[in-house]
Amino acid sequence: MPALQPQSMITTMDEYEALPEDRRAEVFEGQIYDMASPSQLHQAILTELLVSIRNYLRQKNSKCHVFPAPFDVKLSNKPLTVVQPDLMVVCDKNKLDGKRCNGAPDFIIEIVSPGSQTDDYIRKLYYYKNAGVREYWIVDPRRKTVSVNYFEGNMLNIQYSFDSTVKVNIYDDLFINFSDISKLLNI
Repeated sequence: MPALQPQSMITTMDEYEALPEDRRAEVFEGQIYDMASPSQLHQAILTELLVSIRNYLRQKNSKCHVFPAPFDVKLSNKPLTVVQPDLMVVCDKNKLDGKRCNGAPDFIIEIVSPGSQTDDYIRKLYYYKNAGVREYWIVDPRRKTVSVNYFEGNMLNIQYSFDSTVKVNIYDDLFINFSDISKLLNI
């Protein structure tokens, strides 16, 4: 099944939370979309990124927290928009209520799956930028690219290859070495 197939309308968090626990879904403006399960490569990349970012935050004694999917982000109540980014960093603890992040995370990474290209490159880029996400990366294993979208100040959109070391712009000294990740995972 391709990712993000439209289903029925959901207009409240109560309706969203009443979905079966094993149903992977996101909601854009009340329209629910089912999501496909991630691949082994997707999860391996996610794990490497999660560990790198978590280790950095710990080393810096940061107030920020990193969360992997599935963890809900409610971007909007009306119309209801709830997403589950592959990876997110939240620095404002007031946005966390024990169940989800309410409002825009500071940093989001989506790892492209075969059926999610349009959603990651177009739909989510639009929603994340307009919701106030500071930085959004699109990691594309098939193309072996990282698209960095930095929405603050002089907005950036830069493409990197998997043989690059990529700076996380919301931090002064956090760099992710995709060459090491590629070698480790044989990408």
